[in-house]
Amino acid sequence: MNERRGFTLIELMIVVAIIATIVAVAIPNLLRSRIQANESAAIGNLRVIVGAEVAYQTANSRYTDSWEALTNPPPPNSPKFLDGDWTQARSGYMYVLGSKPGGYTVNANAVTYGVTGDKGFFTDDSGIIRYRKSADADATCPPLGSTTP
Repeated sequence: MNERRGFTLIELMIVVAIIATIVAVAIPNLLRSRIQANESAAIGNLRVIVGAEVAYQTANSRYTDSWEALTNPPPPNSPKFLDGDWTQARSGYMYVLGSKPGGYTVNANAVTYGVTGDKGFFTDDSGIIRYRKSADADATCPPLGSTTP
């Protein structure tokens, strides 16, 4: 009686094939979830920046196009309007603060479209957040919530 215990090569190959199939289904869903989380964080960050610009405008009677003015304003008695370094990528997005006559603009651009985010976002002193799929957004793009891309 020669009884061997263990798995045959065929049984191991079937188990590996099943695991590979599960991984092939799970990985794209995981990546999609990460992109959606990055986009949600970008929208939230734009709302925070809009609030900081409004507070800055209230304190200084003008908007700023400088991260330095929002994160480290000069004394005396100048509060910080934003915390952190906004010149670095945050959750897969880079933020670009600009100016326009009488106001400001902010872009949230994905570091790599399709990998860190699928949409670019834009807002200005109107407070309306706009988006464009797979590209940087601008003032001509539709607002969030609209069905037209």
